[in-house]
Amino acid sequence: MIDRAGLAQFLRTRREALQPEDVGLPRGRRRRTGGLRREEVAALSHMSTDYYSRLERERGPQPSAQMIASIAQGLHLSRDERDHLLRLAGHEPPPRGGGSDHISPGMLRIFDRLTDTPAEIVTELGETLRQTPLGVALVGDATRHAGPSRSIGYRWFTDPAARDLHPPEDHEFYSRLYVSGLRGVLTRRGPESKAAHLAELLTARSEEFRSLWKEHQIGLTPRDLKRYRHPEVGLLELNCQILLDPQDSHSLLVYTAAPGSESHDKLQLLAVIGPTAPTG
Repeated sequence: MIDRAGLAQFLRTRREALQPEDVGLPRGRRRRTGGLRREEVAALSHMSTDYYSRLERERGPQPSAQMIASIAQGLHLSRDERDHLLRLAGHEPPPRGGGSDHISPGMLRIFDRLTDTPAEIVTELGETLRQTPLGVALVGDATRHAGPSRSIGYRWFTDPAARDLHPPEDHEFYSRLYVSGLRGVLTRRGPESKAAHLAELLTARSEEFRSLWKEHQIGLTPRDLKRYRHPEVGLLELNCQILLDPQDSHSLLVYTAAPGSESHDKLQLLAVIGPTAPTG
């Protein structure tokens, strides 16, 4: 059962405890109140200001678990705080373990500051949870996919367009990398996991996947230098730095180019052009 008073109080206290710079927003010169405004939390949570305001005023219908999870991310809550918020809204929190889409506050704080860099937060199955604007400009909006297609490894073997982002001579390596990665996740998570389900789907759909899966290759790691083919600026060679959050099995991928290089100049141009790349 929903605890409307408790839910409203918890939302207000967490909103008032946050400052704009904590969530990557500009402070502005005319801000008089402490904490975030309701409209700012609503925008961060991808919902209307009216809907969010009604929750703080103990009104409106019971919010869904998906809406509560979105608010938890907008407020940069920890997993314990998210679970508390779900219980206040009358929902049972999801089981702990790999596969959660909830991003830790620390990871979000770092991500929020990468405004001029291609970056993304991904799950252990290659599901993109967040992208910076320049990340979208580089590879397209990878967060729009649903179901198994959320995984880049699944798209790699089922959607030919997913391979357009990389030169053909790199395709074999990526095929082996995604198969090796999926094998590793399945071993950690077990035969009833989402990884096992993806492997079953890909075995049925892709001859290439079936062939590589039989080789039982494990332990492949991404190359330090990644090459991307962009329809507007051409080939980019980017270094990829990875920050791992072991508790949630999320990775923050940050792409950079050597100063003075052709790829560096292309990234600058890409920042001006904006998100015109095809979705990866």
